[in-house]
Amino acid sequence: MRLRVEFTTEPFDLEEAPAHAVAAREVIQKAQLDAVDVGPFGNTAEGEADRVLAAVGELLRDSLEAGATRVSLQVNVIGRETP
Repeated sequence: MRLRVEFTTEPFDLEEAPAHAVAAREVIQKAQLDAVDVGPFGNTAEGEADRVLAAVGELLRDSLEAGATRVSLQVNVIGRETP
């Protein structure tokens, strides 16, 4: 199964990326996912379910430890293997 994760971390800082946003982005960028898109107000990545789910767990731990007060995320199924 393939998944897409979309996420943001808060609080926002329009001047520079806060430590929690940097931590979350680093997790996603090193997770060997496809179609990674990092932006100032939202981030997305796609990949195999096991990799996406592992990255989401690490993203939550690292961004909360780095000072995030809120992490919003959405995970969508974008493809399934056919037998």
